[in-house]
Amino acid sequence: MTTETTGENPFLRPSDLPYQLPPFADIREEHYLPAFTLGMREQLDEVAAITGDPEPATFANTVEALERSGGLLRRVSLVFFNQSASDTTEGVQRIEAEVSPQLAAHTDAIHLDPALFARLDALHARRAELGLDPEALRVLERYHDDFVRAGARLTPAEQARLRELNAELAALGTAFEQNVFAATAAAALVLDSAEELAGLSADAVAAAAENGRARGHDGKYVISLKNFSNQTELADLDDPKVRRRLLDASLARGIDVNGPLAVRMAVLRAERAALLGFPSHAAYVVADQTAGTTEAVESMLGGLVAPAVANARREARALAAEAGVDRIEAADWQYYSEKVRKARFDIDASVMRPYLELESVLRDGVFHAAGLVYGLTFTERPDLVGYHPDARVFEVADADGSPVGLYLGDYYARSSKRGGAWMNELVGQSHLLEQLPVVVNNLNVAKPPTGEPTLLTWTEVNTLFHEFGHALHGLLSDVRYPLVAGTEVPRDFVESPSQVNEMWAEWPEVLDHYARHHLTGEPMPAELVARMKEAEAFGEGFRTVEYLGATLLDWSWHTLPAGAEPGDAPAFEAAALHRYGLDLDAVPPRYRTGYFGHVFSGGSGGYSAGYYGYIWSEVLDADTVEWFKESGRTIRESGEIFRRRLLAKGGSVDSMGAFADFRGRAPQIEPLLARRGLTG
Repeated sequence: MTTETTGENPFLRPSDLPYQLPPFADIREEHYLPAFTLGMREQLDEVAAITGDPEPATFANTVEALERSGGLLRRVSLVFFNQSASDTTEGVQRIEAEVSPQLAAHTDAIHLDPALFARLDALHARRAELGLDPEALRVLERYHDDFVRAGARLTPAEQARLRELNAELAALGTAFEQNVFAATAAAALVLDSAEELAGLSADAVAAAAENGRARGHDGKYVISLKNFSNQTELADLDDPKVRRRLLDASLARGIDVNGPLAVRMAVLRAERAALLGFPSHAAYVVADQTAGTTEAVESMLGGLVAPAVANARREARALAAEAGVDRIEAADWQYYSEKVRKARFDIDASVMRPYLELESVLRDGVFHAAGLVYGLTFTERPDLVGYHPDARVFEVADADGSPVGLYLGDYYARSSKRGGAWMNELVGQSHLLEQLPVVVNNLNVAKPPTGEPTLLTWTEVNTLFHEFGHALHGLLSDVRYPLVAGTEVPRDFVESPSQVNEMWAEWPEVLDHYARHHLTGEPMPAELVARMKEAEAFGEGFRTVEYLGATLLDWSWHTLPAGAEPGDAPAFEAAALHRYGLDLDAVPPRYRTGYFGHVFSGGSGGYSAGYYGYIWSEVLDADTVEWFKESGRTIRESGEIFRRRLLAKGGSVDSMGAFADFRGRAPQIEPLLARRGLTG
């Protein structure tokens, strides 16, 4: 605890760097635990000051005081959990395993404080008389609802059991996440010769060699696994044995150690839901989302399965004909999909990569689109230090030159980073706390040898635009209270702004600006772009079935009632997919139980019973894209409406109400059905 008492711990006071960027150059692992310990203690003292106030509860002395509390804990938590995902170490993993149950207990100590809830309850009961503005009223209602959902109305005995459940779930979620990290690293495919990589582009082979050197396999080639099932290299690898090895490694990872953890977590979540008055964990989760009920979710998902499966079966027949076999195998699906695309649409995905160089996509695509739509500009700040040498810092300014915040981009894969792509915040926007946002995007693009260009696939381009949509949601937040800032919206809504941002990757004015050959500067041929758009439709059956498989697997785990025994994880998974008609051997779910981190990593649940939110949000996304294409407004005018009426609001308004406000009506599903080829 030396750093705590001497004042050397950089977390003990707000950063004096621009935008309160954390002082990463000064932060060391030994700072984390003391800061967590003191941060939890300080916040409990702040809560005790609220409950000990002899004055009657007011919004200022109770709700605003809660919003101001926990500053130290907030600072260390945001930095630590960003590092645990982006640049972990054995030491960080040990700290996470130790602190996660403590944080769960700390949260319970606040939510289950009877004196604190009494003050909130009294304010909530007379909220109509308080004269609050709409955002303050929303914050009060959110706090009250959060406390009730966290067990504030339970008996002392029930609360004691709830604390036990939350602590165990936190420990299990951390163990699951760390198991996925270890299993994914261990399952990386190590190949002895470049010949085994036949079919991959020269720069992809060079990246595999560089990956081999970085991972201690000098002279060999390593394909690291992405966090999802179907690895992108399956589309190009010529050797069917290598394809099978790669997919088998992907599908098998984690089930031995994480299968029992998933079973235990599903059982505990069901028990917790019953304790809180809900028939299942899914019912508990959805009650707080825009969907509202499990019936609404099941109705939408149920209507998508049959046409998606029929679409996938049509695709499978076309692939089998191309391969000259009776039945297509899972490991061969992507490979022959590329061949069919070439035959039908005269397009080769590898031909596109020279036009999709990372720096051009970022500056001339992603940032350029943000300027066209929202008037933003991005200036790199090499004088500001990120948490890793690959993490670049950009200052963001508004159209009038006023400061917006900081954006950090961390795009390359490494052994210390978990798979996938995501957005984190390091500083949340809040007028109350006088903070502008600092946000991070992480991708997992293979890093080429020094001096070589980073050429992206079209999927990686879309991923960058998608994650930047989350970043914009955080950067453009314009609210007073941290509780409702940025992406603090329902989980089945949070993906909508990020999915909307994908549209700019194909918008002609944006695409023409960034899709240029990295050697010649020539624009991507117009006919290649047209064929690419046509070819995207082929494969929607596979992508929809793959997604629905993961969604309904999540749903099956979390619609279990209290007391149910799921049994063996692989058997449960197989039965669930069969029950929904999604047990297509050639189309494995996008995530299987052993590495389904969205729903099992972290005790709070993450996307548990909420993975459906991606397609639920896509209904809003597809409808929004149609709105942007309507005539009568410039892109900038439409962008300003979208920004002010939706992105800037965060969770300070009802999300579906915000959508209806800018769209002029409730969302319609038809644009989504057309996009996914599910009409007719």
